Amino acid sequence: MKNKMIQKIGLAITTSLLSWNISFAQTIDSYIPSQKNIEARKKFQDNKFGIFIHWGIYSMLAQGEWYMTNHNIDWREYEKLASGFYPSRFNAAEWVSAIKASGAKYICITSRHHDGFSMFHTQQSDFNIVDATPFKRDILKELADECHKQDIKLHLYYSHIDWRREDYPAGGNTGKGTGRTNGHGDWPSYYRFMNNQLTELLTNYGPIGAIWFDGVWDRPSNFDWQLKEQYDLIHKLQPACLIGNNHHRDVYAGEDIQIFERDVPGENTAGYSTQAISALPLETCQTMNGMWGYKITDQNYKSTKALIHYLVRTAGRNANLLLNIGPQPNGELPALAIDRLNGMGKWLSKYGETIYDSRGGDIPPHSWGVSTRKGNRLFIHILDLKENGLYIPLKVPIKKAMKFSNQAPIEFKQDKDGTLLKFPQIPDEIDYIVELVLK
Repeated sequence: MKNKMIQKIGLAITTSLLSWNISFAQTIDSYIPSQKNIEARKKFQDNKFGIFIHWGIYSMLAQGEWYMTNHNIDWREYEKLASGFYPSRFNAAEWVSAIKASGAKYICITSRHHDGFSMFHTQQSDFNIVDATPFKRDILKELADECHKQDIKLHLYYSHIDWRREDYPAGGNTGKGTGRTNGHGDWPSYYRFMNNQLTELLTNYGPIGAIWFDGVWDRPSNFDWQLKEQYDLIHKLQPACLIGNNHHRDVYAGEDIQIFERDVPGENTAGYSTQAISALPLETCQTMNGMWGYKITDQNYKSTKALIHYLVRTAGRNANLLLNIGPQPNGELPALAIDRLNGMGKWLSKYGETIYDSRGGDIPPHSWGVSTRKGNRLFIHILDLKENGLYIPLKVPIKKAMKFSNQAPIEFKQDKDGTLLKFPQIPDEIDYIVELVLK
C-alpha cells in the first residue's frame, strides 16, 4: 500500500456515482471483456465484502510493511529476515474459517510486496518462502487449496515495485536507500520477471478471482509499465480473473474493477482518491487499525460498529469493502482482528440480505446513512439520525414500508417531492434498516 509519508495527491474527486452495466466495454484499445469475465464482475459485486491480508517477512519487525524503505535498510541486511521466518502457528483452515465466519466472500493476500519477498514458491527468485526460510512451506498453495475447499474466492495482491532487485527501473520514488547500485535498472529483465511470476500464480494455484496490482504510483506518470501486454497475459491465462490496479488514477483499458484506497468512492479524506468514478465494479480498501502490515504498537482497532458502518456506507456507494488484517509473524491473526471478524459476522448473519447481491440504492448517500437496492426492495440504512422522522427524495410509489429486523410496519407519507418516514422513536441501533417495497 502507499505509505502516508509519500506526498499526498490533491483533494479533488468527482462525486458522481455511475452504476455498472453488464455491456460495459473499454473501447480505448478495443478491450472487450469475455463472457466469463463479465459474469465474474457481477459475482464480485454481489459478494460485497472481502478480507485483505498483508503478510510477509516484514511482520518480524512488527513495524509495518514499509519499514525497509522508511528506514533505509540495506537489502542485504533485510533479506536476512527470511532465514528466521518460521510462522509455526499458520493454519490455512483456521484463517479461512475465521474469515468465512465474518461474512466475507473473498480473500486478497500479498503474494509479493514492495520488499520483493515472494510468499509463494517461485522459480524466478530464491527470495521466497520455500527457498529462503526454514519454514519451507508454500503458504499461498495451502491458502489457495483451503479457499477452494471452503468456497472462498482468492485474490492476489502483486506489487509492481521491488526495493531489492537490481533490474527494477531506476528513478523510483521509494527504495532509494536500500543499497541498490546507482544507475541500476533493466526494464526488459524486470518486466519478464514479473510476467513469469504472474504466469506461475495463474497456473499453479487454481482459479484466481483477481490480480490486485499496486505500485504504479512509484514512477512518473509518463513511465510505460506496458500494462496492456501484462493485462492481456492475465486474461489469456484466466479469462475470468479480474484485474484491479491501485494506481490512484483513472482506470486503464484492460482493468475490470476500480480500486479506492482508505476512502469510499466519492470521498477523499486520505488524499489518494482523485480519480473519476468509472462504470466498473468498485472496491475500497481500508484497515482495521492504522497499518496494513503487522505493527505491534498499533492496537487502535476500529470498533465493530465503525467497521459495520464502513461496510454499509461502501455498499451504499455501489462498492465492495476490502478490509485489511496484518497477521503476526507466528502466523496467527491478531486477537482483536478475530474479535472484529466475529462481530461483523454476527451482524451480517442477521442483516446481510440488505448488503449481499445489492447495488447502490435510489437515495444518494447522506450524513444520516445510505440506501441499497435489490429488485423492487429498497433498504434505507439509518446510521446516525437525531430525530424520529426522515424525509427522503423518493418519488417512486411505495407498496409497503417496514422495519427490516422484525417486519414491523413503518408509517410513511408521500408527496410530489419525496417521502417522509416516521419512526416510533429515534433510531439508536448500529444500523436501523427500513425496507421499502416499491410498486
